[in-house]
Amino acid sequence: MNDRQRTTPDLDELVRLFYDNPSELADFTEVSAAETPEPFKELLAHDHHMTVTVERFHQSPVDVQVLQTDTVGAAYSRKILLSKQTDGKVVQFGIVRLHCNHLSAIVEQEIKSERIPVGRVLINHNVLRQVQLTSLWRVVPGEELRDLLALEPGEVIYGRTALIFCDGEPAVELLEIVTP
Repeated sequence: MNDRQRTTPDLDELVRLFYDNPSELADFTEVSAAETPEPFKELLAHDHHMTVTVERFHQSPVDVQVLQTDTVGAAYSRKILLSKQTDGKVVQFGIVRLHCNHLSAIVEQEIKSERIPVGRVLINHNVLRQVQLTSLWRVVPGEELRDLLALEPGEVIYGRTALIFCDGEPAVELLEIVTP
């Protein structure tokens, strides 16, 4: 499938960028917005940048921590955490795949510097963008995700897959999982 035909990120495909088996990260069940409890619904069921949403919700700017990266052709992928600047609490885990052929060189360079969340880079450079929520997910975290998000065994959280179109092109595929 070429980028122009892509209309939704594939959850398994995104997770497999960094995990041999998606269940290593978590068990995922697709849910509707009506089945998504608050505050997860407020955090996830929208067509806006998660960077802005989590900063507003947690009343704090966020920092990005890049855990792992991979580059295949024009696709740059990374596994990340977002944490509040006020107290360092992790508020989001994510897997991002960027199709750099749809980004300007300066935007690509700033994203690859790994210092600023992708959404903030796109906003700062006034990239014409449209965020498209594709699916909401009930998430039962595996051991690594529990440790990264400081969760108890059996704790259920929620996430989403989304696509960001930059200047009309499907440039960014996302898996975003938030903490309560």
